[in-house]
Amino acid sequence: MRILHTADWHIGKKLEHYSRIQEQKEVLNEICEITEQQEVDAVLIAGDLFDNFNPSTEAIDLFYHTLKRLSNNGKRPVIAISGNHDSPDRIETADPLARACGITFLGYPNSIASNYELETGLKITKSEAGFMEFKIPGKQIPLRIITTPYANEHRLKQQLNSLEKEEDLRVILEQNWKTLAQKHCDKNGINILATHLFVIKKGSTAPEEPDDEKPILHVGGAQAIYTENFPEEIQYVALGHLHRKQVINSNKNIVAYSGSPLSYSFAEANQKKFVMLVDLEPDATPIVNEIELCKGKKLIKLKALGIDDAIVKLTENNHHLIELTLETETYITAEERRRLNKIHTGIITLIPQVKKGHLNDDSTHKNIDINKGMKELFMDYFKHANGQEPNESILNLLSEVIAEKEGEE
Repeated sequence: MRILHTADWHIGKKLEHYSRIQEQKEVLNEICEITEQQEVDAVLIAGDLFDNFNPSTEAIDLFYHTLKRLSNNGKRPVIAISGNHDSPDRIETADPLARACGITFLGYPNSIASNYELETGLKITKSEAGFMEFKIPGKQIPLRIITTPYANEHRLKQQLNSLEKEEDLRVILEQNWKTLAQKHCDKNGINILATHLFVIKKGSTAPEEPDDEKPILHVGGAQAIYTENFPEEIQYVALGHLHRKQVINSNKNIVAYSGSPLSYSFAEANQKKFVMLVDLEPDATPIVNEIELCKGKKLIKLKALGIDDAIVKLTENNHHLIELTLETETYITAEERRRLNKIHTGIITLIPQVKKGHLNDDSTHKNIDINKGMKELFMDYFKHANGQEPNESILNLLSEVIAEKEGEE
């Protein structure tokens, strides 16, 4: 049996002000093509389907159309669990209709997938909270999947029926997974676990979570889970949350993050992106192939010595999204910013780096007086950036913003 494991689509996510929806359409189309070309039997999406609880209509439309393509008209099961960016209720809303296409949505750790049977021969033969077994057309062996969608530590304990506040979350999860595995996952089928958690090998250095990613298992979340907590009956553990593809060493099973299909912050600059193609047989170690994704713009960091050097480097990297550090002798003027943005529309971040000591020698520049009020500081900045005083309309708007902020405080 061949499984495709992907995660962290974050549909609708922007890179600061820059929309990535077109790139997401392209890379999700690429994943659909890989699924067909590689004759995949089932698809697992391990959380963070959307980037926020209230995705746009365009994001929702892209998501559902992609999953319908992946399902191959109900011949291939698609299992999607929620991550920490997703609304569990929103994820499960479409489940009754999705089942007709062989798509299963699971929003909570204690969600129960409804049994069904399609004309294609695809059916769920067993299910209970956190577990389901599939019969896939053309396959004699069953596919068993234990699922744990994201929930914070309190809700995880509550939904897994543990009322002991001080009980170790790892112990609760391990016991729950072990109970399900021993009950359903014998050596005569394919046994997988899918979850959206922060997982490490005990004693190893924890990998960094991506920039601007919501940390899920730290303060206010829950503790990291160890690979040793997964039951030995499980052959492959499909993880979501970390955006870099990685296989975590384990003595019992293969534990892997597929990573995100696009780079979503400059901490991921120059990263290659993948989906995991997993070949499984009963009672055997899976064979994992990492299929590189080619669609989407690369994120790169550039450093330039002056405007002319910046223009050359921007022209050479015209198809990428750029974080540009620009070393200058003075602050960047509004005209220079406009010139750079005309050369390259994909400048996401522009970091001015004034040569050390230069401004101290230039009598035309003054140190910032932090004792000035907000309005005076704004007027100084506006005059520096635009070469003129702000007009009355802008000042009135500033006053309204300051007054509103003071009212909130």
